[in-house]
Amino acid sequence: MDDHPIVPVYPASSSYPSHATEPSALDLPPTPTAFAHPATEPAGPAPSPTSGVEDGANPFGAERRGLRKRIGSALAAIAAVAAKFGTALKALLIALPNLKLVTTAGTALVSVALYTLFWGWEFAVGFVLLLFVHEMGHVIALRREGIRASAPMFIPFMGAVITSRSLGGNALAEARVGLAGPILGSIGAAAVAVAAVLTGSKMLLALAYVGFFINLFNLLPIVPLDGGRAMAAMAPWMWFVGFGALLVMLFAFPFNPILMLIVVFAGFELYRRWEARRHGSPAQAAYYRVAARHRLMVGAVYIGLAAALAVGMAETHVLASGGHSFSL
Repeated sequence: MDDHPIVPVYPASSSYPSHATEPSALDLPPTPTAFAHPATEPAGPAPSPTSGVEDGANPFGAERRGLRKRIGSALAAIAAVAAKFGTALKALLIALPNLKLVTTAGTALVSVALYTLFWGWEFAVGFVLLLFVHEMGHVIALRREGIRASAPMFIPFMGAVITSRSLGGNALAEARVGLAGPILGSIGAAAVAVAAVLTGSKMLLALAYVGFFINLFNLLPIVPLDGGRAMAAMAPWMWFVGFGALLVMLFAFPFNPILMLIVVFAGFELYRRWEARRHGSPAQAAYYRVAARHRLMVGAVYIGLAAALAVGMAETHVLASGGHSFSL
């Protein structure tokens, strides 16, 4: 018998083949007899009653272990791909509201779908495109002023809007930004009118009429409409004239919810801006300080544009026995 006792080493797990392992040097003296002897202490679990061999030598056990490893690796790979996909999807969802193209295209499609219920898809698409051209006039003017603007966002039955941190450093810049929308919008409507004449399409003629009307309506001298922006540089007192015109229209069309909303917003904006201008700081006074020649230029553009739009409406007005005809 050896001078030192045999130290048993038990298998770490019953799922894997166990082998005799070397004990720690802190537990046993450094002699060769410190290893477990396979004849006196089992180095692994008892042989399988069906195979008659040790599990470590069982070919079926090795096959099962390989299968488990492959399944585990496959599951780990699937989990890694799913995690990456989830991260990418989360980032996309976070960024989605900030994507200008998605916002513009999505709201445009919604507007087209709703307008189609009343006018047909051809007229609806044309109408939304004319709104887009109008709003892009504001975007271009803002960029010329060095101000970043959002992409147009469409609001069904209300038109379209853009947002920016300001409209310029003074009332003259605000007037330029305000008039840029109707100017480019009028050019778009005129292009549709020319196409209507060349093709003989009554639908395009009616679309041009509506385009002229929308741009002329926006020239009403009341904030937040484009005409009110022009009046900030030309004659702010004209805001009250514009608000009076809105009230007359409201009495003429008392059940028009869109007109009611415009009157409410215009009333609040008129009160806010007039009070700020009346009791404002020197910076407010400087904002509305515009040279006389610039006032005349704004006035000339405003009056000339309004007259051109009125003529455009008269030339494209389509009447039929049943009302407007939008047939091609």
